[in-house]
Amino acid sequence: MTRHTDDDGDAGDANGTNERGDDPVAERAATDGGVESASGGAESATGGTDSTELDPDAYDPVDVFPGGDLDLREGADSCYKCTSCDTSCPVAEVDDEFPGPKFQGPEQWRLKRKEDHDIDESITSCSNCMRCDDACPSSVPLSQMHNEARGQYVERQMEKLSVEYIRNRILANYRTSASLASKFPRTASFAMNFGPARWAMEKVMGIPKERDFPEFATETFREWWKARGGAKVENPDKRVAYFHGCYSNYNTPEVGKAMVRVYEHFGYEVMVPPQKCSGTPMFANGMLDDARRHAETNVENLVEAIGQGADVIASCTSCSMSLRQEYPELFDLHGIEDLAEHTFEALEYLRIHEDLEGELDAAGGLDDERAFAYHAPCHARNQGLSRQAVETFRDVDGVTMEDVGDSCSGISGTYGWKEEKYEKSMEIGEEMFEHMEDAEGEVGMTECPTCAMQMEHGTGYEIEHPLQLLEDALGA
Repeated sequence: MTRHTDDDGDAGDANGTNERGDDPVAERAATDGGVESASGGAESATGGTDSTELDPDAYDPVDVFPGGDLDLREGADSCYKCTSCDTSCPVAEVDDEFPGPKFQGPEQWRLKRKEDHDIDESITSCSNCMRCDDACPSSVPLSQMHNEARGQYVERQMEKLSVEYIRNRILANYRTSASLASKFPRTASFAMNFGPARWAMEKVMGIPKERDFPEFATETFREWWKARGGAKVENPDKRVAYFHGCYSNYNTPEVGKAMVRVYEHFGYEVMVPPQKCSGTPMFANGMLDDARRHAETNVENLVEAIGQGADVIASCTSCSMSLRQEYPELFDLHGIEDLAEHTFEALEYLRIHEDLEGELDAAGGLDDERAFAYHAPCHARNQGLSRQAVETFRDVDGVTMEDVGDSCSGISGTYGWKEEKYEKSMEIGEEMFEHMEDAEGEVGMTECPTCAMQMEHGTGYEIEHPLQLLEDALGA
């Protein structure tokens, strides 16, 4: 596991020693029966010596990925090339030129030499869906390797004045543009979906004109929370800190409102600490310095809430994934492990701590029949949450919930918002679209806001969050 430390030290020392201080090259040289020494020649089959000497300096590990206090070579050596990651990769499935997660991770880490410092450009084709993590039988830290490699590629090899870099930086920092748009939400929503403006954004910025920009809420979640007067329940024994993320704040505050009402229904005191973006779009675009700045604020404020007896709840599975997995993998910040241990997805937490099934039975179900086509986001699957909505609502009167399979939606956050990736994004999502159209319901359901965008874009269906249905079913 490699983390970005405050002093941003290198992974290993200048001589390439590992954490125990051993020199892996010298160790191999001393134990390999075919090599007399690191500087000596190897005996040939005819009894002579090979004039080609093994140069140990050529095999010193280099700073392939951004510096950290741990070395990823150990994880890379756990890879035994079964290619489970490659066969699970949605990008590799539709793009024959993409070398796949195995190459992007362990092979790039293992095979670098001093004369070859560059990260392969194909790292920008990785969508950061993280399905490879779930597929690997050896627990190789694949997505961590990809994030590190992408970070180095962007920092050291991408032209900072290029259209691609500027576009990616805007997409990665969605919170900034959404905050500005929320000042004039109706004007911003109209302007960003105005035909000529969309055409211009594709030509100038590489943002596909086919995509409909999400509308901005006329009242953000945090504005609603303030006008409401904050928490309506005080209970120091049942306290949660809500990490609403960017999208539930600026675009779908109804999801955040549902979360608050449902948790208050169960007697929880809800806190809404100051927060910034989880960093998910920044990881996906290699903007690790930006992600770290946001993480510093989030860790400080959320750990403070944990100290007050709260667990951290996220309604977006990518946000919970970021706080639980990517933060401790990539950053060395005080309290970060504590945050990871106390972070949960919203529905997951209720299933653990409450008799959700009994409460739903007592509520009596819905007054009308409603059928849903449910898609589990890739980041939900990576947290073991792939069927939680189906399992929660399968016995609720008036609800039909159909799982549309384990395929990726294809949008992967900002990936599908890039003109050069749009067709691949839609091709990846084709299986999901077909399964949704074959399902009984014509309303989609998912925990991920960008998956919801893709589901609506590909089918025209209305999309809901499980918390919204839970609010209705409980009468919260």
